[in-house]
Amino acid sequence: MSDTFKFGPLGAQGTSRWVRLRTLIALRWVAIAGQITAITIAQWWFDLNIDLGLCSLVIGASAMANLIAMFIYPENKRMSERGMTLTLTFDLLQLGALLFLTGGLNNPFALLILAPVTIAATTLSLRSTVSVASAAVIITSVLSQYYFNLRTDLGFIMRMPQDFVLGFWAAIVIGTAFLAFYAQRISSEIGAMSRALLATQMALSREQKLTDLAGVVAATAHELGTPLATIKLTSTELVQDLKDQPLLREDAELIREQADRCRDILRSMGRAGKDDKHLAQAPYSAVIREAAEPHMERGIKIIFSKTPDDADDEPEIRRFPEVVHGARNLIQNAVDFARSTVWVDLGWSDDKVILRIVDDGKGYSASVIGRIGDPFVGRRKARAENEKRPGYEGMGLGLFIAKTLLERTGAELSFENARDPFSPLGKPGERCGALVEVVWPRAVLEPQRAMSRRALGENLPIQS
Repeated sequence: MSDTFKFGPLGAQGTSRWVRLRTLIALRWVAIAGQITAITIAQWWFDLNIDLGLCSLVIGASAMANLIAMFIYPENKRMSERGMTLTLTFDLLQLGALLFLTGGLNNPFALLILAPVTIAATTLSLRSTVSVASAAVIITSVLSQYYFNLRTDLGFIMRMPQDFVLGFWAAIVIGTAFLAFYAQRISSEIGAMSRALLATQMALSREQKLTDLAGVVAATAHELGTPLATIKLTSTELVQDLKDQPLLREDAELIREQADRCRDILRSMGRAGKDDKHLAQAPYSAVIREAAEPHMERGIKIIFSKTPDDADDEPEIRRFPEVVHGARNLIQNAVDFARSTVWVDLGWSDDKVILRIVDDGKGYSASVIGRIGDPFVGRRKARAENEKRPGYEGMGLGLFIAKTLLERTGAELSFENARDPFSPLGKPGERCGALVEVVWPRAVLEPQRAMSRRALGENLPIQS
């Protein structure tokens, strides 16, 4: 079963359309109110001589842009990548113009240049973020050299030493680069994780629906078994009693044949059903074999082994969809990269249940083994070798889904290679490839023995 999920761009890319224009308008109103408050306090409290006309013109341009956007666009307008970039660039230019009129980098509020850059890094693609950050660096550089001095009413110039201005410029430039990179990276990882979790939920939901459907089929086969047996028995007796009436005997034979046909259909459908109450739990080895079944005929030998080989002590585990789907993904990954053989080792003790999957492939790449299980990251082979695995994105999503689902059942997973990374690759048929070990607490998978021996009761309808 393939677990390839197709999504659009990940991370910050494509998320600009998640931001409403009204959100940016609200933020801009807050900025306008702050600018008016700062200028008022600077003039009336600190007695600074500020050109109110030009400052009002700059602030008015921002307010006018807000009013135009409010009247032209609906409240639910979502920003495009280009529109978001232009909006943030406009805000940078407006702030730069206001700082130009109020002392340049001598104005402590020059630090607010970082705000549009941070917003861009969390909502735009890397290319657009670089554009906005570059505009911020250019504006900061210009303000370090060109600006109107801040003067008091007595004529004193409010200006820092040039070394301080240079240091402030360097701090803003470094802060712009750091915040842009950090916020963009975090946003990208959060976006990747959220999409991967969505894919995991889709996989689990699909597995649950398949399990429910299988339960309906199994319950149907079980419930109809008795009436079909009665019909067959009665029709057989009628065939024997109607020897002297050929026409009626043919009808009785037809009824018997159709009853047999119904029995065969239900039997074939019921083979996939595992969620009947009588099959709500199964031997540990049977559940893992069921998970491996879709990959048994793919040309790779799958060898099962049990330790200890004691059928009486083998756990009777619940058939969690997470366990079936997670184990299936791990076995699929091993089969995809194996050269000839995959080993599935099943083990248990009084307090643990262990699943170990090993293949004879090349193993995990040293560059990604520490990140196995992260979404859209790991792949065990080079991109050029993805042709050997058609239909897969090679982004680690399958392993992420398996790891997430199995950990939801209380499992602990470890990924490593079965051979020393500096030793030569073994021959096909040797345990030299990737090794995955899954360990559950036995109490999590195995219901209490007293509970498992109670009467199961009547099959109940599956709730949708």
